[in-house]
Amino acid sequence: MVNSAELNGLFTPRFAKNFFPIPPTNSLQIGSLAPPFELFDVMAGQRVKLADYLSNPAHRFVLLAFTRIFSEQHYCPFCYPHIKDLNQAVDQFKRRGVALVMITSTDPQQSQIVQQDLGLKMPLLSDPECKVFRQYQLGQALGAPLPAQFLIDRQGKIRFKHLFSFIETNASVERLLGAVDANRR
Repeated sequence: MVNSAELNGLFTPRFAKNFFPIPPTNSLQIGSLAPPFELFDVMAGQRVKLADYLSNPAHRFVLLAFTRIFSEQHYCPFCYPHIKDLNQAVDQFKRRGVALVMITSTDPQQSQIVQQDLGLKMPLLSDPECKVFRQYQLGQALGAPLPAQFLIDRQGKIRFKHLFSFIETNASVERLLGAVDANRR
């Protein structure tokens, strides 16, 4: 049985704003510049920019993993296992010079609970207004923006992108590592 307090945490103004389905309309092409942004990093406790990751000499690439988390108690059934898989693969990405950065639409307080609850080893950026999700044209459905993954090189150019589909909701860790390896040449 569902607890009414849990439902109250799910049905927020953000949920209502993202309720009606809008398919991904992403027109960003491979080789085009990734839209810049600034968001709150719940692990670091400060605002960070995409440019901060791109300018770090330890990073050959930045992998943006947009994910669906409805609230600190409600995870997307497609995204939850993907989050866990990415978290387990953080070191594989680091060895390849990739800054793995997760972006969620939960607010900073909810995001901090998620960060701690899942023991995330990657930065979790909070985008409660869904501005960056919209900037990347990811679409939305049933209370949250849709997931996607973007691999961005040091020059800020998109080298790989995966948008949500029912055939492949999220690009697998193997596919993402393959994209990194293919772009390192």
